[in-house]
Amino acid sequence: MTEPLASAASPRARKPDWIRVRAPVGEAFSETRQLMRRLNLATVCEEAACPNIGECWTKKHATVMILGDTCTRACAFCNVKTGMPRAVDATEPQHVADAAAELGLEHIVITSVDRDDLPDGGASQFVKVIEALRRTTPNTTIEILTPDFRNKADAAIESIVAARPDVYNHNLETVPRLYPTIRPGARYYASLRLLETVKRLDPSIFTKSGVMVGLGEERMEIHQVMDDMRSAGIDFLTCGQYLQPTPRHAKVAEFVTPQTFQAYAAIARAKGFLLVAASPLTRSSYHAGDDFAKLRAAREAQLAKA
Repeated sequence: MTEPLASAASPRARKPDWIRVRAPVGEAFSETRQLMRRLNLATVCEEAACPNIGECWTKKHATVMILGDTCTRACAFCNVKTGMPRAVDATEPQHVADAAAELGLEHIVITSVDRDDLPDGGASQFVKVIEALRRTTPNTTIEILTPDFRNKADAAIESIVAARPDVYNHNLETVPRLYPTIRPGARYYASLRLLETVKRLDPSIFTKSGVMVGLGEERMEIHQVMDDMRSAGIDFLTCGQYLQPTPRHAKVAEFVTPQTFQAYAAIARAKGFLLVAASPLTRSSYHAGDDFAKLRAAREAQLAKA
């Protein structure tokens, strides 16, 4: 079995040609960064060292990370810093809405750090952000990517679903066998139930979840995760290559080939997902606006057949 945790001195594996991206440059990229700094907003693009930041920010697409930039957990794959977070910023919801307005966003993705220190896990801040966006940019569709709200999920999910985001995303991240080392603060079946609950409370909200590959999982394990997702009514699957942020994070066990991603996508479509995005550089919010349009079209086509 692949050992997932790297030592401090462990070198990172050399990336194959298909995983390399250009360094971020250009005026639009700089403008996006300046806007985020001016409004005191964190982005998962920066904090998680996303490889697509150059492309997305050049198009003035940014995934806002609310509830600060410090996480109460320390997952083996994630580059977001761990520690004791600061107090929740009451001005953050309106700042997010102002950013959406200035960028002219048709679709926005909102995520957050884990906030196990808060009584509701930060759910009320998601609600306030959704409400601020509805007031300020009523035509912007809203996608949220939430943590698991450990030990407080039912009330948290109910409050967020009542605010009616257009897409509710929560990533399973990896296969159940690897949770103890890759995602030790979370529980696979609790995350699955979270997404199932969203769909039960409001079937009109699109549900979405993602997995990383290259952590030592077996292909049949990924196929089983797909089946679990479909049993929970998940509409949209994303699948991308895990990249080691620093030598202290989990090692890359394998660089999965583009051909294997194509095979995963074909299998996922056959299992009944409305939409599948699977490639080495796929991330949860990559091309999210275009994908939302495809999701709506796929649902309309499905209803027309029914």
